[in-house]
Amino acid sequence: MPGSAMRFSKRCRVMPGERVDLDAHPTGPRGHRGDEKRLIPRLRKSTDRLRALQYLLFAEGRRSLLICLQARDAAGKDGSISHVLSAMNPQGTRVHSFKAPSSEELAHDFLWRIARQTPRKGEVAIFNRSHYEDVLAVRVHRLVPKGVWAARYDLINDFERGLLANGTHIVKFFLHISRDEQLRRFKSRIDDRTRHWKISASDYSERALWEQYTGAYADALSKTSTESAPWYVIPADNKMYRNLAITRILVERLESLGMRFPAPTIGLVDVRRKFRAAKREGRTAKRHRRAASGRSAPRP
Repeated sequence: MPGSAMRFSKRCRVMPGERVDLDAHPTGPRGHRGDEKRLIPRLRKSTDRLRALQYLLFAEGRRSLLICLQARDAAGKDGSISHVLSAMNPQGTRVHSFKAPSSEELAHDFLWRIARQTPRKGEVAIFNRSHYEDVLAVRVHRLVPKGVWAARYDLINDFERGLLANGTHIVKFFLHISRDEQLRRFKSRIDDRTRHWKISASDYSERALWEQYTGAYADALSKTSTESAPWYVIPADNKMYRNLAITRILVERLESLGMRFPAPTIGLVDVRRKFRAAKREGRTAKRHRRAASGRSAPRP
């Protein structure tokens, strides 16, 4: 595994049992690491490798990958999804965005709607928001008592362990954006008519709860980053650097699975024999078509 990919994992990963202080985590690259001229070739190389690994995951068909994205408004969930999917075959990928739960979903356990969207074997699923909303927004807006949401950390860890036991590998990204950068992106939505549709009535009401969300995210990351389902805090102020960090970490995780292409279901000797026969038949048919058109006579 390239050393740079390992550095991204070590730099961004929340270790099991670690107490997260988001103020101590950078929201952007440091020094030359934010130079786009340096990032472009690295990003292209990582994207190519991710494409090859997703093809292998799909072909092998033995396990799946679940990517969970959590972030404050304007941190780049949509942009990250677009980048990751651009590297993958659409046949083996799926995105699900979790909005406010429906009446049917509220009538079930909070994990019910999540379990229904987990990836099948060979598939990559990306959750735009996820089951973590039930210890984030639900907590900040006091939608349920503390005793309810506080019990969910253990339920989430159990749920994710169950997914792994059935072959679903989980990588969780928190896109870490600064207050100033969020406000700049809010302004760009106002200034760009093509992005007006992204303006939400909740943008500023949620921003007013910045500190409450900081505490909720810190607890969620601290209590649910496990060896098998780790959290990564991704600096998100620089979009290209954000995409590079995510791509490198996904490449490392997929490479660690030791995937192999499945063996053919039919003997290759028989396949080659049939191929040669089909090729001879094709040449013969072509000669007869030419003879019928009067352009040439078939060879004996």
